[in-house]
Amino acid sequence: MNAANSDDLDVGHDLEITKTTRRAVGAGTWVSGTLSGHRFEALVFPEHADNPEWEIGDSRISKLWIQRLADKREVFNWDRGPDRLAADDTTLQIVAFLAGGLADYIYS
Repeated sequence: MNAANSDDLDVGHDLEITKTTRRAVGAGTWVSGTLSGHRFEALVFPEHADNPEWEIGDSRISKLWIQRLADKREVFNWDRGPDRLAADDTTLQIVAFLAGGLADYIYS
């Protein structure tokens, strides 16, 4: 998986997918993992959402939760729309990294 741009080279270098679970009903896979001192859970789809507003950009991610491991603080949450905006620049870079290639990584 590649970072969203060259400024983000450090984000994602330690990506570890810890669990993938296909949904029992309908398409989609739950993906859990860690990267850059954060834990995440994402619901990723093989195809784009019927409503483009339900996914983060062009990512095929409709749900994404990110927690900073150092203090266990939720730093981002997206559930078919923004629930908690990114807490800082590192979180923005993590979201961009995952949105830029997680679905391709899972479904390739």
